[in-house]
Amino acid sequence: MIYEANEEKRMNLLRYPASESSLMEFKREVPKNDQIIKTIIGFCNQKGGKLILGIDNDRTIVGIREDQIDKLLESLDHSIYEACYPPIIPLISTQVFGEKTILIISVSSGMSKPYFRKSEGIEKGTYIRVGRSTVRANPAMIEELKWQSHRIDFEKLPVYNAPISTLDNQLIQTFLDNRKNQASAKVTQDVMRSYSLLVEEHSELFPTNAGILNFGKSPQFYLSEAMIIVSHFRGVEGRDAIASIDCEGTLLNQFQQAHHFVLSRLSKSFSIKGVIRDEKLEIPEVAFREALINLLVHRNYHIQAPSKISIYDDRLELFSPGDFSGPIELDQLLKGLTYLRNPSICKIFREMGLVEKMGTGFLNIFKSYEIWGLEKPQIIEGANFIKCILPRRSSQPTSEKEQTEEGILALFYSQNEITNQDVVNRFSISRATAQRWLNSLIEKRLIERTGKTRNLRYRRKSK
Repeated sequence: MIYEANEEKRMNLLRYPASESSLMEFKREVPKNDQIIKTIIGFCNQKGGKLILGIDNDRTIVGIREDQIDKLLESLDHSIYEACYPPIIPLISTQVFGEKTILIISVSSGMSKPYFRKSEGIEKGTYIRVGRSTVRANPAMIEELKWQSHRIDFEKLPVYNAPISTLDNQLIQTFLDNRKNQASAKVTQDVMRSYSLLVEEHSELFPTNAGILNFGKSPQFYLSEAMIIVSHFRGVEGRDAIASIDCEGTLLNQFQQAHHFVLSRLSKSFSIKGVIRDEKLEIPEVAFREALINLLVHRNYHIQAPSKISIYDDRLELFSPGDFSGPIELDQLLKGLTYLRNPSICKIFREMGLVEKMGTGFLNIFKSYEIWGLEKPQIIEGANFIKCILPRRSSQPTSEKEQTEEGILALFYSQNEITNQDVVNRFSISRATAQRWLNSLIEKRLIERTGKTRNLRYRRKSK
């Protein structure tokens, strides 16, 4: 009897092997039909994904009743097909875990974007995935989805109000003379076309966004937000700036300005070896360099917002507009998998010698931190942005308690509120231990409770 009871308890606590992400969403119960439609449209407009019914937020498998599954299998694919335009044909399947059955609705990334609900029309019925949420797309997002369906990169679009003379031929010639593993060449229209710096339409030549960003005389005149704002803030949060700089000009200029400013604000240690003075930065320079290059070459320049780098006492935060350009889970970054949003910009940076090998940037970041024995960096995909967090050595927690509390506070970098279960999942501990740590932070007035009982959550305490 005891064995049977334990076995029944074990079966009731089965957890789904994967976690929620931009490519996967869980629902404990069958949601309303319109919510299913919106989620499927969101997946189809982005990178594809799966909506799984019968799984709780903490990955516990609760299952769906057999009569519900039979009903959904009979009608769901037809209702999705009828509600969406262009039509979406999902793959609907079931999977059994012990005595519980879940329903999986899968779609691939669509080839005819944007997809939208017929009843709402394209302007109000287009949905996309932002992190783990489904949101209504704004006009700029809808426009970008149209480009994607025609395989058009924003960097290769012409800038109609810019004359060819806005491209600096001397900068282009310097690049051609110093290309890595390439012979020198003269600046010609054919060469500029090969790098997508120029495009011809109706027998007239126009500079492209890539041309202006890489070799324009005044890039911000045409792309005002294509810049990096670097700020050094006092403490570990807040907006009390000690120093700030706007990094403008070409992408190479922005790289050089931001790289110099950040390194000048970080701490250094010195040692004497014989007659040689050895200087060491508090974090691996290669990690910041790779993060900065990723920010420049992979950002979405169509979004009217600057990139940002924030320096705090305990970390660097690099904020880049736009999400990942392909169906990448965060753990796949460590396998060297990458998709290019700006292939022309990437090619130019590679031939400048700034990019050694595509796909190795995040590998180098994490590997360098591991070699130095520092706290692991974080890569966060948020609401149409990517944030890279590089911990600083000078403020590394020293005790186990400090490390734990810093780890909990780090959860707020990617979400406004957390639950006890979030702490349990992050640190693989019991709910009682998680509650004890949360209570400690409440006593220090760093976080506060909100809600009651099952809706109890925690958020950073405002000052």
